[in-house]
Amino acid sequence: MSEKKLAIIATKGTLDWGYPPFILASTAAALGYDVEIFFTFYGLQLLKKKINVQVSPLGNPGMPMPMAMDKWFPVLGTAIPGMQSVMTMMMKNKMKSKGVASLEELREVCQEAEVRMIACQMTVDLFDMSPTDFIDGVEFGGAALFFEFAGESDITLFM
Repeated sequence: MSEKKLAIIATKGTLDWGYPPFILASTAAALGYDVEIFFTFYGLQLLKKKINVQVSPLGNPGMPMPMAMDKWFPVLGTAIPGMQSVMTMMMKNKMKSKGVASLEELREVCQEAEVRMIACQMTVDLFDMSPTDFIDGVEFGGAALFFEFAGESDITLFM
């Protein structure tokens, strides 16, 4: 029986969207899958040496608000300058209090599990990034490289 394969495309660069690719990739690797994550556009933030992402309450109506703020705080209020930083700090504190691993820790688990992480070369060039901006072990390639793997994958996810 051949090894199962999971291909993930990670396009988002926010705190809340950073978790799914790493959680699913590390879980699949633990279950014996061969896993590859293709990071493109804002998803590249997850490969930087220091992950500095925030959660955005704006345009995220499903986000549970602390102190029942969703009941009394207007949605427009989430656009107030500084609110994104406040919400990010609150989310990080909540995750820490619940024992949720950080993005850096989850990324490290993926590296230890030999999850292949590819940075989209076109996007790296588009945003004038340098290979030195990224953690060790990241590969650089384009869509064709992703399709080599995804074309034979059992599961492909877009996030």
